[in-house]
Amino acid sequence: MNNLIEDIIQIDKKLLVFLNNLGSEQWDSLWLTITNQLNWIPLFLLIFFLIIKSYGWKRGGFMILAMVVLVGVSDQFTNLIKNTVQRLRPNNDPQIYQLLRNLIDPQSYSFMSGHATTSTFFTIFAILLLKEKYKYSYFLLLFPAFFSYSRLYLGVHFPIDIIVGILIGVIFGNLYFRLYQKLDRVSFN
Repeated sequence: MNNLIEDIIQIDKKLLVFLNNLGSEQWDSLWLTITNQLNWIPLFLLIFFLIIKSYGWKRGGFMILAMVVLVGVSDQFTNLIKNTVQRLRPNNDPQIYQLLRNLIDPQSYSFMSGHATTSTFFTIFAILLLKEKYKYSYFLLLFPAFFSYSRLYLGVHFPIDIIVGILIGVIFGNLYFRLYQKLDRVSFN
């Protein structure tokens, strides 16, 4: 079993080196922009606008408050996992850091990706809130796809960190939506 885990970790490292080295200087600034949460504020404002437009200030405000709580819960959960697992980030991994194109140098732990987890969690929840009102709400999935890939491009997460983060985000987004529906029924019906 230990050999299997070690083999998976080595494949994960090789895949990251391959994906990271596909990058080039001409695209670096784009991916540095994509990975910065603040640059996504217009998308968040659009989602909040669509929610208020669809559900009104009172109910929509409750939904937005639920999204703020979601981000806090996701952030704390990923930090708990990172500090428990304590996997070095690729840019700090002595086995591969010299093989990577490093554009940023975070020092926290790698597993699992907070960018992947929180962006997927948020987006799944937003889609579930908006899908009845906006048939193209599934295009919001482009946000976590690009946001998560940026972490591979920049060499600060391994593919497993991203994959697990996305899976956790999908699961949590669906579970959180079910919990939200119960609270919504009690509060607004």
